[in-house]
Amino acid sequence: MTDFFSDQALTSVTEHLLPGLWPLLAAFAICALASPLAIWLAPRLGLIAEPGGRHAHVNPTPVLGGLAMWLGFGAAVLAFAPHNLQTLGLLVVSGLATGLLIIDDRWSMRPVIKLAVQIGLALLAVLAFNFQIGYFGLPGGHIVYFALPIAIGVSVFWLVGMQNTVNFLDGADGLAAGVVAIVAVVLMLAAGQLKQPEVVQMSGALAGCCAGFLLFNFYPARIFMGDSGAHFLGMALGMISILGVAKVAVAFALAAPVLALAVPIIDTGWAILRRGWQGASVARPDLMHLHHRLQSFGLDTRQTCFVFYAASALLGALGLTLFGHGRVLAVVVAATAVLTSTVAADLLLHTGWRINAPWLRRLLADPGTR
Repeated sequence: MTDFFSDQALTSVTEHLLPGLWPLLAAFAICALASPLAIWLAPRLGLIAEPGGRHAHVNPTPVLGGLAMWLGFGAAVLAFAPHNLQTLGLLVVSGLATGLLIIDDRWSMRPVIKLAVQIGLALLAVLAFNFQIGYFGLPGGHIVYFALPIAIGVSVFWLVGMQNTVNFLDGADGLAAGVVAIVAVVLMLAAGQLKQPEVVQMSGALAGCCAGFLLFNFYPARIFMGDSGAHFLGMALGMISILGVAKVAVAFALAAPVLALAVPIIDTGWAILRRGWQGASVARPDLMHLHHRLQSFGLDTRQTCFVFYAASALLGALGLTLFGHGRVLAVVVAATAVLTSTVAADLLLHTGWRINAPWLRRLLADPGTR
């Protein structure tokens, strides 16, 4: 315990993460202020999610959260991050993702058009602003460099995959914003250890805008992020993680965000395979995602979010051990155990489940009833 709170450990954390604190707080505050404005503006633009069908909400809900998040994120990045080509690219491409997908929230794009938009945004980031995964690290310090066409293909695949992963994850109040906030903190910790202050600042801004939006998006949600918000988060997350690749082998640089997003990534991959086997469109929405399964199992919306938050934090902390953050794993394991036991106890209490173990009931019975 003394080692955990030693002067050296605390100094290291302060030096590495302090550059991300002010962007985080600024993005949080601006998004928290912009969200009520988005709630007011959305019905005037026809951006309302009506209840019914696959939607679980019972009241018409504004769908303009993506704009509020991007405003908080963009203002914080402009104020604190270095002004260079990649910062410009991050703001331009994530802003285009927000703006173009607002059209989808209003009028619903055809799946092939939406895919074309995703690929176009990814190509813009890769070709115009040089967000490329150009090499891959192997054990033993060996690095494999990609030919340019392969680097472009891998980078586009990563960015399109991140957009769809967050979009598929956005199926319960507070779920996508909370998970992305956790992944952004994981990226911030990894970049801090690698002494990449610009990535720390951008990750902090992303975590802050998600946290500010959660004030209005956590169950019961007063506003949804919509496809615009999901694609903004996916694109920003993908681009920031690529920036972290610049000074370290890809195998390690992407390990933390990939592990933190492991559950949503697997769920997205399984959804694509499942729909392919069924002969259905990959873009067709259904109620078979993991968060839907957890709710059908008996968890409510809050409990479902807590399960995903715990899994993302635990797996992200595991990835951070590659960057020397072993202490973080110990803290997250303890917090996850507390959160999991709380969800389990709440579920047992509200569903009336009983453990079929008479010996245990006798052991826990009041002394006067034995």
